[in-house]
Amino acid sequence: MKQSKAAMLTALLLLLMLQMDHYASLSLEQNSFDMRKELSVDKVKDIDCGEECTRRCSKADRHNMCIRACNTCCARCQCVPPGTSGNRDVCPCYAKMKTHEGKYKCP
Repeated sequence: MKQSKAAMLTALLLLLMLQMDHYASLSLEQNSFDMRKELSVDKVKDIDCGEECTRRCSKADRHNMCIRACNTCCARCQCVPPGTSGNRDVCPCYAKMKTHEGKYKCP
C-alpha cells in the first residue's frame, strides 16, 4: 500500500511539473510576441537625421554644437521635434535626454 501511494504521489508531482512547464513556455511565447509587437516596423521609423537636424538647428547661434547634439538625440530617439525650438512634447524621448550636468541635451 505504501508503494502505491508513493507511486501515485510521484506521478501526481510529475504531472504537476509538466503542467507548470507548459504554462511557463506559454508565458514566454506571449512575452516574446509582446516584445516583437512593441518593436514593430511602424514604431521604429528611419528618419534622415542630417536633414531633420539641419532644419532644427537652422537658427542656432552655435550651429555646429546644435547639429552634433541633435544628431546624437535623433539617432537614439528616431525623432526630432518640428520647428527650430520648442515642441518637445512631440518627441518625449528627445525631450527627456539630459547631460551629466542635468541640462537638456537635445536642442
